[in-house]
Amino acid sequence: MTAASTPKGERRRQALVAAAAQLLVEGGFDAVRHRAVAERAALPLASTTYYFSSLEDLITAAVEHNAREELAAGRARLADLSEQQRSTDAVIELLLDLLLGVDSRHGGVEPVLLRYERLVGSPRRPYLAPLMREMAVELQKLLAEIFYRSGVEVGAERLTELVALVDGAVVNALIESDPDPRGVARRMLRTQLS
Repeated sequence: MTAASTPKGERRRQALVAAAAQLLVEGGFDAVRHRAVAERAALPLASTTYYFSSLEDLITAAVEHNAREELAAGRARLADLSEQQRSTDAVIELLLDLLLGVDSRHGGVEPVLLRYERLVGSPRRPYLAPLMREMAVELQKLLAEIFYRSGVEVGAERLTELVALVDGAVVNALIESDPDPRGVARRMLRTQLS
């Protein structure tokens, strides 16, 4: 048994993953560095290389951690929505949380910009490609389930179009320095789903 497979080792590894995930959300890929992760986790610098064979492995674990947490939160919110709460507006807000992140609820450009920088920057990291494909499939399934449970007929092609609509609206809002890209995406979705 190695130290990494002990309960203490697993707690340390998870602390490093959580720290890397926070840094990733706050500052993008460039913020995830061995020293920064160790400091955030309050662990020795050597622990980052002990528990992860490379910075790529640590970043992959952080990306997966964030994605799985967001999917779990989305599933929990969907389960909590009663039939009366499954209005178009509630569905739109849940979709936007999953596509833009919950930090985008408070308005402003920064959380959305950081999220899109991570999404657009991930193809520069080929080691993330399998994970990104896996997470995209899980997200699509959850989005389809949200529509299904809300009584809105949306096939796979239409769902892809709606996600592309949000992405396009957000990118245009970011280019135009709109202070509320989520609001722009919300308006577009309301028009499409009304």
